[in-house]
This record gives sequence, structure tokens and C-alpha cells, in this order.
Amino acid sequence: MKQDELQKVLEQAAQERGCKVVDLMFNDDDNIFEVTIDRDGAPVDLQDCEHVHRAVLAAFDRNVEDYALTVGSVGISAEEADALLAEDKSNK
Repeated sequence: MKQDELQKVLEQAAQERGCKVVDLMFNDDDNIFEVTIDRDGAPVDLQDCEHVHRAVLAAFDRNVEDYALTVGSVGISAEEADALLAEDKSNK
């Protein structure tokens, strides 16, 4: 996966939710990506993180690209976002 292609998908998805990408840790050797998003004037919520995450899943086949992705916000770490997503899915 090319970093510029990933960056484009991330920025578009974040913009769709009124957010922006403020940090991208791109470990190309291990295909591990950690994304941080933020929104001016309002907090980022779980649905914002989930929207960006799902946009990447739709754009890049994990079986072909073999990557790991976490999306968090300035107020929520990637690990906290993952835990909240797991909790949200178990409650449905």
C-alpha cells in the first residue's frame, strides 16, 4: 500500500465527517497504520473514527494488502477507540 493513496482515502473520509487527519504513523515494514483525527470546535466521536476506519477497509483489501489499522482522535487513543468499537459491537 502506498502512503499517498492511504493519505488520500483518510483525508476524504475524515472530511466527510467534518474532521481532519492530524497524524499518520505509517510503518511500511509491518504494514501498521495509526491514524489520529480531530475536529475544530467539537469533539471527535466514535462514529467519526469508525467512518474513517471503514473507508480504508473499503478502499484496501486486507487480505491482499495485509495491514493493521487503528483510528483514534486527539482525545481518544487508538487503543481506547479499538476497545470502544469492540464494546459497541458486542452490545448490538
